[in-house]
Amino acid sequence: MRLLCTYIAALAACHRSEASDAVDLGPAPAASSSRKTDSINPRLLRRFRALEPAPVTTDPVSIARVKVGTELFFDRRLSAGGETSCDTCHAFDRGGADPRPTSVGSRGAKGTRNAPTVFNAAWHVAQFWDGREPDVEHQAGGPILNPKEMAMRGPEEVTAVLRSIPGYVDELTTAFGPETVDFTHATLAIAAFERTLRTPARWDAYLAGTLDALTAKEKEGLKLFADIGCVQCHTGELVGGSMFQKAGAITPWPNQSDQGRFEVTHLDADRMVFKVPSLRNVALTAPYFHDGSVSNLSEAVRMMGRYQLGIQLDDGEIEAIVAWLGSLTGAQPVIARPKLPADGPDTAGLVTAR
Repeated sequence: MRLLCTYIAALAACHRSEASDAVDLGPAPAASSSRKTDSINPRLLRRFRALEPAPVTTDPVSIARVKVGTELFFDRRLSAGGETSCDTCHAFDRGGADPRPTSVGSRGAKGTRNAPTVFNAAWHVAQFWDGREPDVEHQAGGPILNPKEMAMRGPEEVTAVLRSIPGYVDELTTAFGPETVDFTHATLAIAAFERTLRTPARWDAYLAGTLDALTAKEKEGLKLFADIGCVQCHTGELVGGSMFQKAGAITPWPNQSDQGRFEVTHLDADRMVFKVPSLRNVALTAPYFHDGSVSNLSEAVRMMGRYQLGIQLDDGEIEAIVAWLGSLTGAQPVIARPKLPADGPDTAGLVTAR
């Protein structure tokens, strides 16, 4: 079979609270028993891999980069008119995604695609729905310069704002060295922050051998998810995010206005091809698909059955799959909005002039 739920996630860095190293995966399960007593075929589980928590570092350079990256992620001064920031479209209380079908950027500009979650995004095969950037280090600057998002007119404009803020001059120099107060190093700092955004879940405890980390209904959903072919694309550590696939693999996708990766490569084979999203935290990241056209997870699963597999899933099958998808909801990063460095004498003029 081809795949299920190719677009059941909204994409797309925030990191866990430094006050505690513990990762909350829900209530403590009973002592695990031998894997061979479980009803799930071990061969199926080999298609996945448990997600580890973000490593805790004591390296002062890494700490400095994450700190300034966190601040930049929340700083609206990096947008035209000082209206938007990265967190505008990646809400921490909504699974790191945007609850709107498409995001609204500076001066009310409306985007054309749903903002995918930033959680776990650093480990995807590529960034954005069309995979136009290879990693978060290259991705982080895109929204800042996109006229429908943060709408800065160029790297030089971003650099001027950064250099007008004494705190950023000090922090970027500490993090990266002399002569690094610029757009490029600001995006590297944001990427360093995004690389801390990992969300281990009950699913990972199950993969590690805690058999009762999943309920019977969730295991039923997992087996169905595998039996009908979803694991052909939604697999690995992120349960997706590792390949591209055509939207409407069996039945043509209803909305053909966005041609996906074709707009990057201009190859006919890439028409309606999008990155397969990770299904981690999918229960929190509605609306679904690249256009944010479906607000209900059950309906999204139903559509994947029809358009990607050519099958009609019944209500009981959908209920079981949705139950298992809930086990992918991980410990959400707890981030207090940071206190941002104060304006310098010229900052306000640079921000309001745009």
